[in-house]
Amino acid sequence: MSPAQPATLVLDRRGTASLRSRAVAGGVRRLLRPRLTALAARPVDERALRRLAALDRLAARGGVPRGVHREAVRFDGFGAEWVHGPGVGRDRRRAILYLHGGGWVCCGLNTHRRMVARFGAAAGVPALSVDYRMIPAVPFEREADDCLTAYRWLLEDRGLDARDIVIMGDSAGGYLTFATALRARDAGLPLPAALVALSPMLDMDLTSKLAHANMRLDPSDPGVLLERLVEGFLGHLDLTDPAVSPVRADLAGLPPTLLTAGSTELLYCDSEEMARRLADAGVPVTLQVWDRQIHVFQMFGPLLPESRAAIHELGVFVRQAFARTAAERAAAS
Repeated sequence: MSPAQPATLVLDRRGTASLRSRAVAGGVRRLLRPRLTALAARPVDERALRRLAALDRLAARGGVPRGVHREAVRFDGFGAEWVHGPGVGRDRRRAILYLHGGGWVCCGLNTHRRMVARFGAAAGVPALSVDYRMIPAVPFEREADDCLTAYRWLLEDRGLDARDIVIMGDSAGGYLTFATALRARDAGLPLPAALVALSPMLDMDLTSKLAHANMRLDPSDPGVLLERLVEGFLGHLDLTDPAVSPVRADLAGLPPTLLTAGSTELLYCDSEEMARRLADAGVPVTLQVWDRQIHVFQMFGPLLPESRAAIHELGVFVRQAFARTAAERAAAS
């Protein structure tokens, strides 16, 4: 096979951080940072994992957001739900496959429902949000199994054309977005219209991140916590294995990709490196860099001008991906 021709890397820098978002970053530095530091100092044992798992149950008390329709889906061993955001009809011929973040150990359908609904509303399509099994129910390397199962279900049971699916995720879910797409490609499955990853962690070898200037700039200072997570749950793996760190994989053939990250967050360097490697592999890629935004700032929805703009543009990207694949099908018929 001949080497892929390099593709264009669109670097889209967004600045300057609004006063409101800078206030949020200041609050994270004052309030969240000490808690993450304390968490990193404790043993990552079953008790700690149970406490983290409770976050999603607590989030369930908020109920279903107004204007959002949900429908549970059961798989063998795990669950998912259809999320129809405000203004999104019941048509499921196009969909987002959403993979939530949470450090591979916490969060789920409840913590992410509101944000997923906003993404779907911006794109004009429903989302299948996957409650994949996490550590300690399965080891790190098995979490992508459930995500691939959900993708197969959309293709084989729901009958969707792969070109009518976009795989999307935040943070650990951004990792799973690439892990799922790579497994689908290697299994001979058709690939989705596009990939979207918000502040993903893509290199499990922390060397470059811990040496990056953002170690000092990230208001949440997550470096020590990441070290504990990798040490505790990935110690049995070769962190440089492409199957463990997608940024090191053969990326040829992946669909057009949107990566978003805050300029000062620690995981920014993963998006930067992945964008470069995707382009080198011939994959069209856009890297949006948002000035001084915190990790997965899109969670703030309408509360920040940056989160509003990012959600809108994410929707535009998904709509354009579907329009492109529809045009390709029309030209081929």
